[in-house]
Amino acid sequence: KYLIPNEINPLNMNESEFSVAVSDINSKYSEIVSGMFKNKLIMVSSKKIGGLGNGIDPNTNQPFTDLFCLDIKKNGKLSRPLLFSRMLNTKDNEGHLTFTEDENTVYFTRSKRNNSLNYQLYKATLEKNSIGNWENIQMLDISSPEFSIEDPFVRGDKLYFSSNMPDSYGGFDIYVAHINEDGTIGNPENLGKEINTSSDEKYPFISKDNNHIYFSSNGHNSLGGYDVFTSRIVNNRFKTPRNLGSNVNSEFDEIAFFLSNDNQGYLSSNKAGGFGSFDIYKFDKATVTQILKGIAIDKNSKILLPNTLVVLTDEEGREIGRQCTDEIAQFSFPVSPFDSYTLTTFKDGFVKNQVEFEASRGVSYTYQINLELEPTKALIFEVDNKMMISIENIYFDFNKWSIKEESTLALNKVAEILVANPEMKIEINAHTDSVGKKGYNQTLSEKRAQSAMQYLIDNGIESNRLVSNGYGETEPLVDCTNKCTKEDDKINRRIEFVIIK
Repeated sequence: KYLIPNEINPLNMNESEFSVAVSDINSKYSEIVSGMFKNKLIMVSSKKIGGLGNGIDPNTNQPFTDLFCLDIKKNGKLSRPLLFSRMLNTKDNEGHLTFTEDENTVYFTRSKRNNSLNYQLYKATLEKNSIGNWENIQMLDISSPEFSIEDPFVRGDKLYFSSNMPDSYGGFDIYVAHINEDGTIGNPENLGKEINTSSDEKYPFISKDNNHIYFSSNGHNSLGGYDVFTSRIVNNRFKTPRNLGSNVNSEFDEIAFFLSNDNQGYLSSNKAGGFGSFDIYKFDKATVTQILKGIAIDKNSKILLPNTLVVLTDEEGREIGRQCTDEIAQFSFPVSPFDSYTLTTFKDGFVKNQVEFEASRGVSYTYQINLELEPTKALIFEVDNKMMISIENIYFDFNKWSIKEESTLALNKVAEILVANPEMKIEINAHTDSVGKKGYNQTLSEKRAQSAMQYLIDNGIESNRLVSNGYGETEPLVDCTNKCTKEDDKINRRIEFVIIK
């Protein structure tokens, strides 16, 4: 199951890392974000330049659209729009466009005046050493008078677009096609039911790291009209889309979400408070710091478990980090909003355990969880002709013989064996490493063996069934003398439970 704090609404409609403000370049005409070229923002608009109109589209009751370019200033504000390209702007209705990474090829859509709702897909190439001379303009074979192709977006060698092709789930769906070396595109594939619904999905945008798709939909859990959604891409599959929340979306239409850099972008909306029709809004993506903290505890007694290895992996199984819990059993990892993780625990004497976790909030937040570990049972085995009770190591404070609380769990396992076998007697043999003086180590080992024996007596085991011995550093498992590593010393520091009857 997912460990999500109970008070968190999984939709988080009122939480967002985005803050949105209307741009001052808007007019009573439509302004819709489309793409970036040479660090300029490209928009599709029915705006008129110099009082010249382009005729009225009967389907929108606004002038037919053209492509415009705008400079992006340091503060993210936009300059006065200028017509983008005399080659790409025609007397027909210009749709959205997108550029390959090298910006030498453009894919764009256009509809004829007599059928303005049916967009066809075109491509053109940039003349070498020119600033904006587009040539070799051609309609791609995918185009058809039977359906519309809209909102193209290129990321790498893939072209995403929306279309009401016959195999859509209903209305417009989002598709993807491979871009061939000659610039033509392969057969389009529907992104599937996780993204597409019986309603409309449009305006795909893929993050630079290819980990997220953003799109607009009036299906899913929309607040009203088109909302912007995002879905995490894991192993080429899409996770359940998430509404970006009420900071971004409204009961009106929010479309054409576009990140111009990691922390800033633009979208268009026809919500109340704008200038008219669709307006451009600038948004800032806040730096969100999220931490996953917790403790490792024994499932039954709830005793803290220091020195537990906790490994954090993402949805694709990649290791994000690993930590050993500290003296008070704490761990802490940075996580990213709305990503899913797996926490795997490893500790001697406990069953390996995995817990799934989802960072379910969109703002800076610290999540708190407990990792409950299931103890293993003690085993009886033979070593060097001796029968022994096998448990995890017993821990003591440095240079002390008082038993740490976590080690009482191991001693409880020994007690269980003794209770189940009332005739059994054991020797409790304590060993130290070779650090320090031999005499001190001998005395320390004797006191530690006596402490373990006294714990068993205090927990109901008869004293006549127990013998304690201290061997100091005289019987190391790793005979390393003065060249011992920390791992060697750890192995040599031990308590053995030898069955003598």
